[in-house]
Amino acid sequence: MKCAFCNEMATVHLTQIVGEKMQKIDLCEKCAKEKGISDSMAFSLTDMLLGDETTKNHIHEGELSCPQCGFTETDFKKTGRLGCPACYETFSEIIETILKDMHKGVVHKGKTPKKFAKAQFYQTKIKRLQEDLKKAVAQEKYEEAATIRDEIAQLENLIKS
Repeated sequence: MKCAFCNEMATVHLTQIVGEKMQKIDLCEKCAKEKGISDSMAFSLTDMLLGDETTKNHIHEGELSCPQCGFTETDFKKTGRLGCPACYETFSEIIETILKDMHKGVVHKGKTPKKFAKAQFYQTKIKRLQEDLKKAVAQEKYEEAATIRDEIAQLENLIKS
């Protein structure tokens, strides 16, 4: 990739997402320094999201550290990385705060193909109706049970088509 300003080889790649729009810019080392972007910016994301005050307060109150690898909260905030798998549990509150600010939530939902989502919706509805059918038969409500049975059959046909 080439620098957006001088067409030299880009080594700094910035991405900014605002709302639904994503903007990318590629810069060479020289232009990045001229624009005030240095290596220290690479790890300031967590400080920016949590705020400098958060960093100062935690250091004074007794800093978190991973019992397995000894990685500290300051280390995490400086590097933006964790030291070992146990760090995820140790720093879970901090990670959740960052994820909530960066994404729409803390659970990855991914994308589902429309046809699969439709079939999954029908399967869930069929299961619920089957439970209702059992209850209707147990309560000897046979007309209601027949209606539910027919509805289940219709949904099963929709899945097949």
